Amino acid sequence: MKSLLTLGIISFAMTFCGLQERLGLSGNKSNSNSTTTSNSSTTTGSNSAPTAEKAKPSASQQAIIDGGTETKWDDQGLSWKLPAGWKKMTATKDSFNYSSPDNAFLLVNISTLGDSFPMDISLKAYYEQAMQQLKNGKYESVKMVEIDGITGVEFVEAPPSGKDDPRRHQWIAYRKYLGQTQQLNVMTSTKGSNFAKHSDDFPAILYSMKAVQ
Repeated sequence: MKSLLTLGIISFAMTFCGLQERLGLSGNKSNSNSTTTSNSSTTTGSNSAPTAEKAKPSASQQAIIDGGTETKWDDQGLSWKLPAGWKKMTATKDSFNYSSPDNAFLLVNISTLGDSFPMDISLKAYYEQAMQQLKNGKYESVKMVEIDGITGVEFVEAPPSGKDDPRRHQWIAYRKYLGQTQQLNVMTSTKGSNFAKHSDDFPAILYSMKAVQ
């Protein structure tokens, strides 16, 4: 379990740092479904990502949400509905981590950025980067999704080469909260051989998010 969690956190860090280098920007970090999808929505501006669709859980995903336990992250005004048996690992000001009995994970990280950080430009860059990864076969699906009023890039990794390697279903967004500009990274993950079992759990968890605006 520790190795899988470590891989997930390392992957998050590498993704964030790589994008910052691409944009030539720096911030002050404080510490879906399984079919291939592309977003055909029109772009609202040269610095804007494509228009997002609102999160739409399937019937089975909605049942998971309806039967889930509300789990709050009071420090950040966020909450999710988690299936039965999920337990807290850690919860600090900047990270919020839960796990299931069979080693599936919800790993949430908040990065605090400078006031002038260009959220729209960065979100567009994440989307374009994810679409390239889709073409390269690293991702199985990519789309822009609005969850409780916050727009982000949702993507599902393709099956890994090793059955015990991690596979992630992730959503990355930006928001303003309590005067801060934040990157919100919500990752659900488990080993490749266990992913299908959680194919409804993961989007249900992501789409169940509620945020204090």
